Amino acid sequence: MRGLAVFTGKELTEILRTWRLFVIPGILLFTGLMSPVLAEIAPGLVSSMMPDETQGIVIEIPPATTVDAYLQFNKNAMQIALIAVIIATAGAVATERRSGTAQLVLAKPVSRGAMVVAKTLSNWLLLLAASVVSAGLCAAITTFMFDSTLLGRFAAAVGLWYLLAVLMVAVSVFLSVVTNSQAGAAGAGIALYFALTIASVWEVTRTYTPAGLLGAGTDILTGAPEVSVAWPIATTIVAAFAFVVAAAWAFGRQEL
Repeated sequence: MRGLAVFTGKELTEILRTWRLFVIPGILLFTGLMSPVLAEIAPGLVSSMMPDETQGIVIEIPPATTVDAYLQFNKNAMQIALIAVIIATAGAVATERRSGTAQLVLAKPVSRGAMVVAKTLSNWLLLLAASVVSAGLCAAITTFMFDSTLLGRFAAAVGLWYLLAVLMVAVSVFLSVVTNSQAGAAGAGIALYFALTIASVWEVTRTYTPAGLLGAGTDILTGAPEVSVAWPIATTIVAAFAFVVAAAWAFGRQEL
């Protein structure tokens, strides 16, 4: 891993100076800001679109609560933000190769493995910072609009989302290496995300694979009994590091 620290610093500096600082953090910050607001106005919107009475039956929409605000955040993060993460990181290596930057960097004392790991690690750190700030913003607004309950559950749900995002970054970097195309890597990454969504329907895959993290946050926030995430967490961590190792191995055997 020759040059890992130097290249990681270069990546973090590049993030601070380019569009990458605003895409994923911007989406997460918007999610944190708007989720409590959307939860608050949703019942009113639904009620306004329904007739006052339907065949003599009056339908009452209950007012929003704290759990609705956090569920809205979790839903937006799992769907919109996670797909954005896949697309944004799909060109991590492919773009560098296409522009010729990879050849210039690797001419210096930086190993190919260090380049792949630095790309992955810098995106993990960016996601961690953005997740903490956006979740804190959502919690602050929710506390102001509703109350301060469920903070522990919300933190747990955000943590599970971050782990899944970590896996998706590793997958995207790997696909960026093997496909050498940002569009191809993004498409394959999104396909894998939807495959995980389908796999979460079955109990075995939901219990033992990363697919279990897709619905675990919702279960925790709603207080579902016996929410077991030990196996999904373990397999997600193992899979993430396996994809990083595979990406470094594959990149080390490619011609630039």
